[in-house]
Amino acid sequence: MNVVLGIDGGGTRTRASIVVGHKLLAHSANGSIKRLRVGVEVAETNLRALLKKVYAEAGVTGVDAASVGVASATMPGTAEWIQAVFHDFGVARSEVVGDEVIAFDAAFKGGSGILQIAGTGSNTIGRAPDGSRETAGGWSSRLGDEGSGYWIGVNSLRRALHAYDREQPTQIIQRVSGLWGTPNLDEFIQRGDGTPPPDFAALAPTISELAEAGDPVARETLAQAAADLVEFVLLVRAKLRRKHQIAGEIPVAWTGGVLAHMPLVRNAFLAGLQAAAPLMPVSCAEVVSLEGALWRAKQLLQP
Repeated sequence: MNVVLGIDGGGTRTRASIVVGHKLLAHSANGSIKRLRVGVEVAETNLRALLKKVYAEAGVTGVDAASVGVASATMPGTAEWIQAVFHDFGVARSEVVGDEVIAFDAAFKGGSGILQIAGTGSNTIGRAPDGSRETAGGWSSRLGDEGSGYWIGVNSLRRALHAYDREQPTQIIQRVSGLWGTPNLDEFIQRGDGTPPPDFAALAPTISELAEAGDPVARETLAQAAADLVEFVLLVRAKLRRKHQIAGEIPVAWTGGVLAHMPLVRNAFLAGLQAAAPLMPVSCAEVVSLEGALWRAKQLLQP
């Protein structure tokens, strides 16, 4: 039977699995292979180390096919350098696609549906029965990505500063000041508006924790994040119905740390979709993107 490799190249972690048929031979993880995040040399070092480790665990010296999903797949040179590394590791056939592609196929195995991504960034993608796409959001951290970890970080601080002006209660400024090491509001503002900017997405878990504890500003921020994600799904649903004459309901799947690890966002997102479209099938569990990479690798070997 054919040996295939799937890789999910996330922004902070890269995961890889090797399977034969339905049998998992090995699974391993390493640092990011996204060049824009870690640089050219670190990305390649991480990929080579990951492949060396997962090959050793699987007891193989090559694979018949590999599919890798990475956020920067469309950037010039990305596919070329990854496939050059694959060549050194005896990969017979391969493809390099966007991380949203493997997530989509993990959910729908080539079929139609809507995928809501909400992690560091956000994006909503719908696929029609003929394979064409409709999207909403995903316009980068500065210009869009509503409902993402980055958006939550930035907008919780904006709302907290508005609350400070109105003398309304919130612990956000105090907690983030502790994380940033800014002892007063002036230094807090300088840090938040500085160059390079802070990692706003890294603040999202803290905002989630405060919201769970009842902080009103944090809760408002997460409620808006969920509402924006619901709106994106409904927008893509409307586009698919109008432009592709889809009469029935369209299944929805989701992935990303915001929805996976922030119950207040996830529950409001699911409830919002249920209220707006009661018959629309919505997955209750997060999509495992790596499964889509393995499925796509197997498709590369189909006649």
